[in-house]
Amino acid sequence: MRFQQFLELIQEGEGLQVEFKRKVTSADRVAREMIAFANTKGGTMLFGVDDDKTIVGVESEKGELEYILPAAQELCDPPVEHEVQIFSTHGLDVVCVHIPESKDKPHFLMDGEDPPRAFVRVGEHSVTASKEMIKVMKHRAGKTGPVRLVVGEAEKRLFDYFKKNERITVKEYSDLINVSERRASRLLVRLVRAGVVAIHTMEKTDYFTLIQESA
Repeated sequence: MRFQQFLELIQEGEGLQVEFKRKVTSADRVAREMIAFANTKGGTMLFGVDDDKTIVGVESEKGELEYILPAAQELCDPPVEHEVQIFSTHGLDVVCVHIPESKDKPHFLMDGEDPPRAFVRVGEHSVTASKEMIKVMKHRAGKTGPVRLVVGEAEKRLFDYFKKNERITVKEYSDLINVSERRASRLLVRLVRAGVVAIHTMEKTDYFTLIQESA
């Protein structure tokens, strides 16, 4: 990234692929953001920039880097690829960490939680990935076998539901076909893997939509 691109990134503000931090507060928090970017579309973390786009600089480049490398290598499983750049403007240093979208999703945070959590990016926030999204990421990364689609009564009722409604959650599908949420979750994930249904992550819950065939 060139210096002009760095300035433009700050002016655009935080979003799906940009996160501002005044400073590193803990390796765990750095790892969480890195995982969210790697599990989504990739992105850039800028340390030394306030939420209002003000460049405040970091006290010590070395101090920031002492958190970043262990975060990526020791707290992320698998480790998250990243590149670090340092830009200076008006005597202030900003540490930029670029994280590409991973081909080895999902990445998990190894902070002692059981089971370990994965994170994804939703807008300008990093949120915990649902178990459904984790399964879908594994499938997209080639970590699961092929799926065989069988259209039974449960699937037919879902397709009928989509004729009048645009979206459905696991809970709503569970109620619709009178099965456990665990069973409803498995059915929806299978349909996502088969390319029939799409999963959408929100801050509080996921929802699913029917994939429309293009004309």
